[in-house]
Parts: sequence; C-alpha cells; structure tokens
Amino acid sequence: MPAAVLVGAQWGDEGKGKATDLLGGDVDYVVRYQGGNNAGHTVVIGDQKYALHLLPTGILSPEVVPVIGNGVVIDPGVLLSEIDGLAARGISAERLLISSNAHLIMPHHKALDKVTERYLGKARIGTTGRGIGPAYGDKIARMGVRVQDLLDPGILAKKIEVALTEKNQVLTKVYNRRGIEPAAVLEEYLAYAERLKPHIADTSLVLSKALDEGKFVLLEGGQGTLLDIDHGTYPFVTSSSPTAGGACAGAGIPPNRLTKIIGILKAYTTRVGSGPFPTELTDEMGEWLRQTGGEYGVTTGRNRRCGWFDAVIARYATRINGVTDYFLTKLDVLSGLESIPVCVAYEVDGVRHDEIPMTQTDFHHAKPIYEELPGWQDDITGAKSFEDLPRNAQAYVRALEEMSGAPISAIGVGPGRDQTLVIRSLV
Repeated sequence: MPAAVLVGAQWGDEGKGKATDLLGGDVDYVVRYQGGNNAGHTVVIGDQKYALHLLPTGILSPEVVPVIGNGVVIDPGVLLSEIDGLAARGISAERLLISSNAHLIMPHHKALDKVTERYLGKARIGTTGRGIGPAYGDKIARMGVRVQDLLDPGILAKKIEVALTEKNQVLTKVYNRRGIEPAAVLEEYLAYAERLKPHIADTSLVLSKALDEGKFVLLEGGQGTLLDIDHGTYPFVTSSSPTAGGACAGAGIPPNRLTKIIGILKAYTTRVGSGPFPTELTDEMGEWLRQTGGEYGVTTGRNRRCGWFDAVIARYATRINGVTDYFLTKLDVLSGLESIPVCVAYEVDGVRHDEIPMTQTDFHHAKPIYEELPGWQDDITGAKSFEDLPRNAQAYVRALEEMSGAPISAIGVGPGRDQTLVIRSLV
C-alpha cells in the first residue's frame, strides 16, 4: 500500500490539521515527520476544539496509530503536557509511537534561542523561542541528544555534560546569562524517560512493515513549503524540511512508497513571523481577513499577517512538492466580498515574473500583479457539495486550480469536521 504526504503549500497555517482529520477514517498511521512545538494544528470535532503541537492529528482517531518520526525535534515536557491535556479530555495516547532517532530539545536550546533572537534586534528571524533552531543546529553539528539516549542514563549524562561544557560558556561569557546545571537537567530528563519509554520504537521499521501489510500511512508536516530550510524564503524559514522530499527522510521510508502528495492551500494567504510577503495587506482589509478567518497562531497566539491568494507561490509549491491534489481551506472566509484580487504574477523593477524570482533581493522587492475575480454574497458554510456553492465561488475555485497547476480535490467551507466538500477522493 502506498503512503501519502500532506504538505502546506504556503507559509504554514493552511489547515493541515483539518485535512489530516478528514482522512483519519481511511488511514492506519499518521506520521509527523519534521518540526517541533513551533507549529500547531487545530482540529474541530463537534463543539470541541483541539490544538495539537507535537502530537500527530491521528491521535484523535481511535483506530489510527500516531507516530512522531525521526525528523522531529521533541521537547519532552511539552509532549507530556499535551498527552496529559488530551487524557483529561478522555483521549488516550497509548498508541503513540516515538522514533528512537528523533532529537530532543534541551534547556540550553531554549535559552540560546531566546537570547540570540533578542540580540539580533531588528534583524531577528521571528522564531517562537522554543529551541527548535538550536536543536536542529546541534543535530547537524553531531552534538544532539536523541530519544534513544533516554534509555541509557550513562550516555545521557555524558551527552548533557559535553553539550553544557560549550553552551554554558556561550550563555555566561557571550550573553551574560546564568549557566545551566548538568545534574538538574539529567534528573529532569530521566523523569521524562520513565513516562516515554513505552512509546519509543524503531518507527522506520514499524512503518515499513505496515506498508508491506497493506496499511495506509499518512505523513504530515508542520509549517509550509515557503518555510522549508532549502526551498523557503531563507533566512526567514524553519530549520527543517516540511516539503514532500523531507517526508521520506523525516519518517524513514523510501520515496517509491509515495503516490499521493496532498497540498494544503488557504483561499487567501497568511504567514507568521518576519520575512517577505508580496500580497500582505496592512490596511483594514488585512485586519478584516484576520478577524473573519480567526488568524492567530495555534502555538504562539501571534497575529498572522494576511493577504490575498498568491498563485505564484501555489505554482511553486506544486513544482517543489510534486502535488497531486490540493485541499483548499477557508473558502467561507471570503463570502461577502464584491470582488477578490488574486496575485497572478510579480513585478520587480519593471519586469514581470510568473515564477518566484531567483534571488532573495528580488523577492523582497516583488510587487503583486492582481487579477480581480467576482465575489459572492451567500453563506457557504452549509454547503454539502461543490454544486451547492454559488457560481462565483465555483469559478473562484476553478481559477485557483488552473493557476496552481494541480486539481483541487477538497474544499473547506468551515472549521467543523463535516464542513468539507470532497470533489474527488484523497485516498
């Protein structure tokens, strides 16, 4: 059985949680393959809203095995807090599997993340301050602490000691901050180990066997294509690869297992944090989109920057990820507008660009070229099929589909589980 990847096609916050939840009844495993608790998914089931940060959205489906893959960086305190929060609402995490090769976020990662971001001042990247970047940095520098190290107190103690020998020098002598006591960190993480032991597994092997047995595996990333460390708006990006290519490395399965790449597009565009955003609206219309769409970060609560749909970015996401199907979310937010601008290209120093400019400099100077599409006045939140949508709403969807270069197979017309129009199966 093949695996499918669910990937954000903009700057994240597109509604991947809703898409994953929609597919939950059809899949057997849901795998989070990158990022940390700097991302979040919101899932609405009936009158209940769930905000997930590290746990895969499959945790909400009783028949699904949720997996945290090796490409994720894990703050164990946050993970256990999230598990306890769901348990208090009657949702068990006993099925959760955690890759033994995933890396841990340590106290020094969080301390350094916050102090370096403050130090950068106006040049700051806009991180969440949760230690994700420094944890990935130590992973690449081969100084990381992995989940499997929780199973060996001797190795764990040695790794903490080695790391803090350097990190405390930086904290105290460069940033004039207090050093971190190795013994206290060891005690804290050994306590985490006791609770996490039952969940630790060779998840690459588990997923390989599952696929051989005909199980359906869904891989979900955090963030979005334009926040990819290689393919995003660098340096205003995350520290991992949320694109489809990162799914294989982050989950430990080969590329030839993938047959569906499902991209998630919002009917307009948002981003959190610093960096270029050609269609950003800083006027009353931008505030209207924010208020109407509830555009506040699931993890941070920060206001999301809002703008019109950017077809240039959508085409880029289609190309980089090999998108086979799109899930278009929050179409209902646009109801009531007389006309809706869509960015079809950029203008940079008098030159038209139908694709994202090659250099960071040009992208920073890109000005959107808009095409106006007619809006609709009807409330579409009760629509049950594509044909129920007003004619102009249907035309808007078809225009976005043509501009993006891949079929739109599902449409979100509200936050609820039952407010999704399926045009063609995503499974």
